[in-house]
Amino acid sequence: MIPKITNALAWEQAQLLMQPAYIRVVDNIRKALEDSNWQESYQEVETPLPGYEICLSSQGKDVKINLWELCFEVCFQDYQRGTVPLESELNVEIDTSLLDDETGEVDWQKLDNKARQQVEQLFTSLEN
Repeated sequence: MIPKITNALAWEQAQLLMQPAYIRVVDNIRKALEDSNWQESYQEVETPLPGYEICLSSQGKDVKINLWELCFEVCFQDYQRGTVPLESELNVEIDTSLLDDETGEVDWQKLDNKARQQVEQLFTSLEN
């Protein structure tokens, strides 16, 4: 689902969170792959959002996951990857718990924890 941000403050917050979330998601995938039987490759995609898919293979099973969607799971409340076609739009709300209450800046520890949790959930779901 393509996130639809409904106000200027949420847009600013998304801009603050998305790049660091992307970096942390990719780093946590790298760490998870070190302890798994999955082999990865990356494929550039142009639509519906330019970016990359990670292609995972293990024991004859192949899975492709859009990296932006993993970031959306980190940055937005109640975003669930794969529940609706990626081409459709969805109104989203920023997970403001990832922002420091006083400064409005990124709470790096909370962002790191949530990115790690989302990647762990992904790899757990792959084993099922």
